Amino acid sequence: MRKLKYILNDLRWLKVLNSPFKPFKVGFYAGKTQVGIPYFLPRKWVKGTPELITKAVLQHIKQEERFNKANPKYAREIKSFREIYEERKNYLFPVPLKVGFSYCGLGWKTKWTNTDFRHEWNPVLSFVFFGYQIALTAYHECGSHYWECWLYYEYATDKTKPTHRRVWQCRKKFPQTWTSSYQGKEETIDYYERILKSKYQRKTNEHK
Repeated sequence: MRKLKYILNDLRWLKVLNSPFKPFKVGFYAGKTQVGIPYFLPRKWVKGTPELITKAVLQHIKQEERFNKANPKYAREIKSFREIYEERKNYLFPVPLKVGFSYCGLGWKTKWTNTDFRHEWNPVLSFVFFGYQIALTAYHECGSHYWECWLYYEYATDKTKPTHRRVWQCRKKFPQTWTSSYQGKEETIDYYERILKSKYQRKTNEHK
């Protein structure tokens, strides 16, 4: 039950398709494996082998030695190879995915307040086959403005209100009007004008 709840929550971003926001686009890639999921290339987690554990232990010791060299006043005691090996022998380790699917949902966080939404990465579905990859990425040309506004709509607006009132709340509490200057010319963009479906634009404008 907990696993199902996690899966459904990880797919929650698909609700944007049934919202006042325009549908996202889907980017298609086919070629050598190079699309991250989200930051790393597709990989899986496996039980440690002597080779994987040894490599991790040596890397850890090297990092500790580098830290101690750079910070002699705060030098840390480095455990022996055997001690670290015993600690890590039950760890899981990431290895490149040779064949199979991998997926990451919409990446986001809140920063200064619980409604200060920040977009981090786009959803990606990937299939890899011995060094080659097919990847589908959900995106919008307005980038973070699109996803952050939807996040505010989904998590911070009053769900007891009609949809157009929730959109109005978005525009009032989470404005997305930006002014930029290029070669002496200023341009002001309200990104809601670019990311909302037209019928919600009209209803929203009535409440300005």
